[in-house]
Amino acid sequence: MYVKTAETSLKEIAITKLSAYAAFVKLRLSFLVVVSSVIGYAIGVAAFSWVDVLFLSISGFLVTGASNGFNQIIERDIDVLMKRTASRPLPTGKMSVLEGLILATALGVVGLLLLYFAFNSLAAILGALALFSYVFIYTPLKKHTPWAVFAGAFPGAIPPMLGYVAATGAFDLYAGLLFAVQFVWQFPHFWAIAWVADEDYKKAGYRLLPSAGGKDGRSAFLTLTYSLFLIPVGILPWAFDLIGGAAAAWAAIAAVLFAIPAISLYLKRTDKAAKIVMFASFFYLPIIQLVYLLDKI
Repeated sequence: MYVKTAETSLKEIAITKLSAYAAFVKLRLSFLVVVSSVIGYAIGVAAFSWVDVLFLSISGFLVTGASNGFNQIIERDIDVLMKRTASRPLPTGKMSVLEGLILATALGVVGLLLLYFAFNSLAAILGALALFSYVFIYTPLKKHTPWAVFAGAFPGAIPPMLGYVAATGAFDLYAGLLFAVQFVWQFPHFWAIAWVADEDYKKAGYRLLPSAGGKDGRSAFLTLTYSLFLIPVGILPWAFDLIGGAAAAWAAIAAVLFAIPAISLYLKRTDKAAKIVMFASFFYLPIIQLVYLLDKI
């Protein structure tokens, strides 16, 4: 017969708490942000260093985790209304607000200090701007206007630029172009998510699709339009002689392949079509960043 011991109980409590912390910082999303910043670092660096990659990964994860944590603290009363967020640690009581504040603050402070001392002040400033704009501009705007997506595209596009600046210590044209690609990508990416989650968002009073009509032809058209914008934006580094012709061709192909499901969404206007756009967006961004990186190698 199995007897539950104090040691077993402590182990279960620890697992539950770690699981709550992982949900609080949005572990998978934070990991994707780290990958984007590391690729930006690899594109910009003259002499690759695994120690730098480790410090960049840790600092990027901490700052992103802090942003996600503060976001959940602010939206805790709204999260309980939506199926997709009701199981988060604050609505379920697995974490107190005070505990969340302490954790998010500690993550943010340590992450920004690590960016400053391991890299440079400009990287730390970009990290602070990303955290501030995500928490104090994008998060409050979500409740009031679909323009929140525009505001959220700024912090969302900072990671590859931050990684590049951490490597070079300077902001130059290539840093800006890395930002531009990820900035434009944010719109079809998030609108596809908003289309799929529209009913859930409405429960919380969110209206994040670009059209007042919600899941209509205008929202689908704008999603397609911004997907097509990625074709010229993705080859801008070639126009400025920063990448070769082969890399530009692959970047254009990747953008065209991403636009195909967006065309399908415009024609069909279904949740299934929006999900395909959403999943395609997850593939497009690392592919084009790797194209830029491989061209350098």
